[in-house]
Amino acid sequence: MQFGYFTLSDNHYNDNTRTANALIADILDEAVYAEESGSIRPGSASIISRPWASSPVPIWSWRRSPHGPRKSAWRRRSRCCRCTIRSASRSNGRHWICCPAAASILPPGGVTTGANTDRSAPRSTTTSRSSRRGWRSCGALWSSAEPITHHGKHYRFDDVAITPQPVQRPIPAYVASFSKPSIELAGRLGCNLIVAPFAAAMTFGGLKQVADVYREACLRHGNQPGRLMCSYFLHFADNPAEEAAARARQVRYYRECAVFAFPGDPKTAPPSYRYFSEIVERLHKVRPEDLSENAVLLGSPAQIIETLKKVEEAGIAEVILYVAVGLKPHTQVKHEMARFMAEVAPEFAR
Repeated sequence: MQFGYFTLSDNHYNDNTRTANALIADILDEAVYAEESGSIRPGSASIISRPWASSPVPIWSWRRSPHGPRKSAWRRRSRCCRCTIRSASRSNGRHWICCPAAASILPPGGVTTGANTDRSAPRSTTTSRSSRRGWRSCGALWSSAEPITHHGKHYRFDDVAITPQPVQRPIPAYVASFSKPSIELAGRLGCNLIVAPFAAAMTFGGLKQVADVYREACLRHGNQPGRLMCSYFLHFADNPAEEAAARARQVRYYRECAVFAFPGDPKTAPPSYRYFSEIVERLHKVRPEDLSENAVLLGSPAQIIETLKKVEEAGIAEVILYVAVGLKPHTQVKHEMARFMAEVAPEFAR
């Protein structure tokens, strides 16, 4: 099993004296530290960078015009395609893409992107078709050495080519999933899958069940199952005082940062966001003693290894680690990164 480092860029803490500039400097230093160590794959909230991968392009920023196929809508999408290839070229083929919007276009899977041009069809259905076709049109551009033309219901372009050419063929792509519809989408598109253990436990009962649903979806659509990844918060604690501090730090992140990223009011949230209401409610109520191995790796190296062994048995190929959370000091973040690679990762290198 491999490991990646995913640092959060949240700075919305109460009584926080850390400036945005200082945070960005810390993030850069941590990513370089992970890269130079040749161990954890380094990254940031929109940058899962790794010794073998650079930052994913924010595909969730793509939007489709409410007036049908428009060149402006395609220009935005093709710009993402070009940015992807430029990043892949700079990283010498270490680039991969995480696509949370594609993962969220079906209720209750999260954000519904774009507008519905077919008033007789559910919004999510039309958006799903649009996103799938847009993804495939980008895939066609990435795989073609010659200019191509496409005239479809949702996108239309003529004589378009992407340069430079991708180093990887195909470019590794992941759907970020919180729900069964988004897993179904990954299976339909033939994409890899990345999940959050707490969401997997809430929705399916655990990571093993998610892996089974994903593999079944891939095979049903005639695709071979890809790689499975998940994310975990990481806190080392060797005594009760350190454990209490780690739990308080994690709860602080949930209450002061995470809840603001999700729509928590079911009265105002769109249908595809409604399932987030339960998540927000739980995060508001979470207590330090409620934190479990479904969300955090917390404790001694032996305890962390025990949890990760279960993750490995569930079929997870890579775990990305959130270390810089809850205003954890920068020096402590780097110390825990080094400690993880020295005391935990070797157990999974065999």
